[in-house]
Amino acid sequence: MAVLIFLCNFTATMTEGAARAPSPTPHINDNMETATILLRRWRETDAEALYKYASDPEVGPRAGWPAHRSVEESLEIIRSVFANDSTWAIVLRETGEAIGCIGYYTHATSNIDIGTHDCEVGYWLGHPYWNRGICTEALRLMVAYCVNVMHFDNIYADHFTGNPASGRVMEKCGFVDTGRLNRCSQLLGGDSQMVRVYRYSPEEQQAGGNMVSKHINL
Repeated sequence: MAVLIFLCNFTATMTEGAARAPSPTPHINDNMETATILLRRWRETDAEALYKYASDPEVGPRAGWPAHRSVEESLEIIRSVFANDSTWAIVLRETGEAIGCIGYYTHATSNIDIGTHDCEVGYWLGHPYWNRGICTEALRLMVAYCVNVMHFDNIYADHFTGNPASGRVMEKCGFVDTGRLNRCSQLLGGDSQMVRVYRYSPEEQQAGGNMVSKHINL
């Protein structure tokens, strides 16, 4: 999974004279969906499902955070960490269960050095749903939202070097390896593993005829 903590709320950063600063999150139903998954805001009723998947020691440490220790801890994380405008639950439409998490950081809250009008995306998914294309679907929806709704100039993502599968998800969604390796000591395991940084450029994608769809079913 991509490096992802979601410790900070969304903070839009505006600089004087900036023509392309990200717009504030619109006050609309910002659910996103495919035939398989729904991205929606976290609910307190998701606490048991969150604990079910986030307590797996194979999940959190790959994304830079410790496994959850109780349903109560998961509930508190929903209330205090996920309760912002930039974090969504990945919900399996077949069951209605939250099986993962995805979202973005702005320049002010990113784990890596990015531009003022850029963002960083991150995600994780419950172990039973790995290798089923769900992360790719979720990331494509997130990229479309960041490009078409938030109007970020560039979208970054990163993963621990020991988790190359996450890099393959990014590449399927149009991200390109920047060649940068960063040390993120704020992440669990970040002192012992570097993160590899990828970038998605809407301008370059458009020039190559590979622009993400504007139809994200908001």
